[in-house]
Amino acid sequence: MTAETGGSLGGHPLPLASSQSHKALCRMNLIHILSLLVVLAAAFSYVNHRWLRWPSTIGLMVLSMTLSLGLLVVGTWLPEVEESVRTMLHRLQFDKFMMEWILSFLLFAGALHVSIEDLLRQKWEVAVLATISVVLSTFLVGVLSWWVLNHLGFGTPLIWCLLFGALISPTDPIAVLGILKTAKAPKSLETIIAGESLFNDGMGVTMFSLLLGLATGRRAIDLEGVSVLFLEEVAGGVAFGLVLGWLGVRLVRTADDFNVELMITVAMAMGGYTLASALGTSGPIAIVVAGLVLGNHGHHLQTMAPRNRLYLDHFWEFVDEALNGILFVLIGLELLVLVSRGEHALAVLGVIPMVLLSRLISVGLPIGLMRRFRRFPKKVVQTLTWGGLRGGVSVALALSLPAGAEREVILHLTYGVVVFSIIVQGMTVGRFVRTESA
Repeated sequence: MTAETGGSLGGHPLPLASSQSHKALCRMNLIHILSLLVVLAAAFSYVNHRWLRWPSTIGLMVLSMTLSLGLLVVGTWLPEVEESVRTMLHRLQFDKFMMEWILSFLLFAGALHVSIEDLLRQKWEVAVLATISVVLSTFLVGVLSWWVLNHLGFGTPLIWCLLFGALISPTDPIAVLGILKTAKAPKSLETIIAGESLFNDGMGVTMFSLLLGLATGRRAIDLEGVSVLFLEEVAGGVAFGLVLGWLGVRLVRTADDFNVELMITVAMAMGGYTLASALGTSGPIAIVVAGLVLGNHGHHLQTMAPRNRLYLDHFWEFVDEALNGILFVLIGLELLVLVSRGEHALAVLGVIPMVLLSRLISVGLPIGLMRRFRRFPKKVVQTLTWGGLRGGVSVALALSLPAGAEREVILHLTYGVVVFSIIVQGMTVGRFVRTESA
């Protein structure tokens, strides 16, 4: 190795300064990476607020995707720069960071501000959309995407296409709740969309776990075992969430100190999610139920002093905004981990209409049956179809798949659907909701 060069990367000689920068970036620990993500999220938030004025989730993801594309261009001349960012993303492990760290906070923050009273008025709609519709959509997306992929020559087995259906069918609560803030939908419709997105994660993750076991051969098809799994995950998650929420209300009621009350809520979000998962129940469902119980009891039963409730609301609104910013910056940067070919783009273009069609059928059929005894807002099916956004949960589940040709195909399909969902549907859903509900 000469004094002028510092090794090579992919056959390209690296200048000494570049090599040292690459090594420094690769030595970054988790705290350094999170610090960089916070800086990027803050910078992109400012740019979006100051000039673009898009919904924050859309603006941050578009800006981070633009950064990713810029890094890919720079990578043709300075491959160590692109490789350094890839190394950081792999070290962070988006799937674990999303599912084990920030999802609990985002679900808890979202549930705190949903009215149980409004939710109970729409309980049947939310229950059906969060369960039956997810299962129906899983199989529709799986079969239709299998048809598209096999016509394009991928030869992806049906069970893996069903796995893609399971991870893409649940609407993402983080994306949906963020867009709903500016959509100005009718209250009943907003409750249905928010309730569905908060609860269907548990069903989606359960379906995903079951189908992944079948696809990898770790689980046999057993109707009794499947039923027990769903009972443990869904019913167990609800029961655990009720207990956790009740305990939180009791503790907050006897504490008249904001810092103590705040620590209790943080402990509920973090410790409750971890304990629920360890017990074999659905962490997402448990945290949503706990957040609903605490949020409604804390506000309506005067559990907390008015000033403390205001401070607590501001804190969790900040947590929601900050983690949303980091999440959508990460989604945009994940573009760097995709090694795309032309056929992947064709597959994405073919599958996006199939996902929308599956969403239309999976919400249209149950709502059509429920119209006999329930009243719905005008054009609710069309609004639910276009407002069913996908986001970080789907990307995290796709990234958690074992390495292989199927994973690469599913990862590209998932990323393509999420990008279309957030940018195209997210940019137009507000106007669409106002038009359809007029």
